[in-house]
Amino acid sequence: MGLAAGHYLATSKPALVYMQNSGIGNAVNPICSLLHENVYAIPVVFVIGWRGEPGVKDEPQHIFQGKTTLSMLDCLELPYAIISDETSDLSSHIADFKKHLDCGRSVAFVIRKDAFSGGEKNLYASEAEMSREHALKMVLSASKPNDIFVCSTGKLSREVFEIREQENTGHSRDFLTVGSMGHSLMIAYGIALRKPDKRIFCLDGDGAVLMHMGNLALAGANNPPNLVHVVINNGAHESVGGMPTVSTSFNLCDVASALGYKHSFRVTTQSECLSVSEKITGLNGAIFIEIMCNLESRTDLGRPTTSPVQNKNELMAALRE
Repeated sequence: MGLAAGHYLATSKPALVYMQNSGIGNAVNPICSLLHENVYAIPVVFVIGWRGEPGVKDEPQHIFQGKTTLSMLDCLELPYAIISDETSDLSSHIADFKKHLDCGRSVAFVIRKDAFSGGEKNLYASEAEMSREHALKMVLSASKPNDIFVCSTGKLSREVFEIREQENTGHSRDFLTVGSMGHSLMIAYGIALRKPDKRIFCLDGDGAVLMHMGNLALAGANNPPNLVHVVINNGAHESVGGMPTVSTSFNLCDVASALGYKHSFRVTTQSECLSVSEKITGLNGAIFIEIMCNLESRTDLGRPTTSPVQNKNELMAALRE
């Protein structure tokens, strides 16, 4: 939202902001307190992917988001047009939207599933040795029976679930954060504060870390002795197409150390991953581990067969033990 506002201030032209509908929640504050016509009247054209549209099969974390998408836009006073694969002409919508934009009001195109087709898929790559799934297997195999894992959204949680299935170790020690990107660290930190007798792992992604980097500052400043923050850094938002992040342009370990994490390690090979997994046993203070990975993932990767509520209940039962 800030970037779009800066563009408008410099050019007098509205910016186009593309997001999934989960992004609406993250954008509520600047929409209300920056863009709105009662504040600065800065117009933006939103293009919003409608995940979880009622009647369309989708993942649990998208269902309520999809159900409330249009009502949220109404509440935010954003005029919108719904675009589907049957939409052939946008001219009437554009003409109507221009009136709003000229008055400093933002507008939104809500895009149904499969509304667009064609175009070449961008391919991104990393030269890192390990895949994320391989790295996760090594971290999980080096854990103790009492350890708890909070896993970030996307393919990371799906891979953890399948590793547990393959090894028949159960899922009661894992919290799969299927939505709420960027919040896994604070979930893990919250558990760590209340369960000081257990070692709590946050299995994170570089995109998620960048999304809410202030969480690192809080965890580092308070330095919980039983928190292990593992960031799988493949330099991309791999779960939604592989678009690159900026995480390979600087050293996340240096950031974590500067913010107060007591121990930090950067891992680039399998042997280093095994060595660090053994080295952290007995260390006191918040631990940060950055594991450099490639963008490889299995085409047959499944999804959790348990519901989020089942996952929550099993974990809470394990935490009570």
